[in-house]
Amino acid sequence: QVQLVESGGGLVQPGGSLRLSCAASGFGDDYHSIGWFRQAPGKEREGVSYVCVSDGSTYYADSVKGRFTISGDNAYNTVYLQMKRLKPEDTAVYYCAHKVNCDPSALIDAWGQGTQVTVSS
Repeated sequence: QVQLVESGGGLVQPGGSLRLSCAASGFGDDYHSIGWFRQAPGKEREGVSYVCVSDGSTYYADSVKGRFTISGDNAYNTVYLQMKRLKPEDTAVYYCAHKVNCDPSALIDAWGQGTQVTVSS
């Protein structure tokens, strides 16, 4: 059973940076992906970024390209989301998620508990 635990959220000023971490465990083979979603108040949850564990390929939402970077340790037991040049519209609860394979429409079979990111002066 996949388990995901996020950390690293907080309050940051516009233009600042934060790094989120997701400690992942319980997955089997390498053909799966781990990523980040976010949900702002009154909005639907949206995909932000994910990485395919087997080949390291990555996906970024257009709204975060060039500002956010997803990475992981050697075995992707910990996945990071480095967020730079943060904007107020990045304010949301950020969730780590596990997908069963590397297809963009793959089923999500596990979620973390979420961590709040607030971008405000």
